[in-house]
Amino acid sequence: MSNIASLESELLTAVSSAKDEVALEAVRVAALGKSGSVSALLKTLGAMTPDERKVQGPAINGLKDKVGAAIAARKDELAASALDSRLASETVDVTLPVREAPAESGRVHPISQVIDELTAIFADMGFAVAEGPDIETDDYNFTKLNFPEGHPAREMHDTFYFNPKPDGSRLLLRTHTSPVQVRTMLSQKPPIRVICPGRTYRSDSDQTHTPMFHQVEGLVIDKGSHLGHLKWILQEFCKAFFEVDNVNMRFRPSFFPFTEPSLEVDIQCKRGKDEIRFGEGEDWLEILGCGMVHPNVLKNCGLDPDEYQGFAWGMGIDRIAMLKYGMHDLRAFFEADQRWLDHYGFRPLDFPTLAGGLSS
Repeated sequence: MSNIASLESELLTAVSSAKDEVALEAVRVAALGKSGSVSALLKTLGAMTPDERKVQGPAINGLKDKVGAAIAARKDELAASALDSRLASETVDVTLPVREAPAESGRVHPISQVIDELTAIFADMGFAVAEGPDIETDDYNFTKLNFPEGHPAREMHDTFYFNPKPDGSRLLLRTHTSPVQVRTMLSQKPPIRVICPGRTYRSDSDQTHTPMFHQVEGLVIDKGSHLGHLKWILQEFCKAFFEVDNVNMRFRPSFFPFTEPSLEVDIQCKRGKDEIRFGEGEDWLEILGCGMVHPNVLKNCGLDPDEYQGFAWGMGIDRIAMLKYGMHDLRAFFEADQRWLDHYGFRPLDFPTLAGGLSS
């Protein structure tokens, strides 16, 4: 009995001094495992006389129960201590702002937003969206648009050319989205009502120009289209895009090889220290170019200028985005600065609609 009492004291001390669950498991195996000290005592019961078994049996089984209970209690203590330590090291500052959901944390680039706004406005007027390749032929980019070989008007565009082919022809990065108008006229029969948004390229770079920028052009071809229709479309677009009730526009004579007559369009505005407000004030700001499609362009695209006439216009998407949303440097559009995008970008689920608001 003294041996049992001594073993009990030894095992309970080992249990209470176990510093973690690994050490506690080692004590359990040493005591209650198949080859443990308590298990060894239990095996001796079979060799005892009945009288000895009556005395030793309850004592050994009592030892087993005490050690098992002590191990279970110590395991709970260690688990509670581990939890307390974890809670102390992983405290949450409830004063911090709640993190945005992944679907809310991203931002739509202002250029993508403005393209969606343009599409919504012109789709409401019955226009489809036409697209074409960024790499174009000289024929589509210049010749069919009434830029003859060697004509000084070609110098208006600082063009990125590819290396000449064996036949001497050279592909280029389109300098405007007008080749999409050509492709549309060659592939569709009038009436035609399309807008052509996309990337364009010119060798120019400063605060308001970049080598790659975005344009949107519009084209209407029909038998009875005229400048009055063009003016109404542009005025309705400006009112919808800048979200004002009324806007005055000024049309000035200009020159573009692919339109005749050609016009520059100014929009009424009020210039402030840090903003431009449209639909009010006494200032004017040039915003786009337009005109009636040149008869030579219609002929080059297989249309009879005696039967059809049309008008076209073009504007810089980056420029009107800067005007509407108060951005002062075009180069920031392409620098991939996350801070800039967080400030000027749009939430991904806020789709622009005429009914719900373009920039809400």
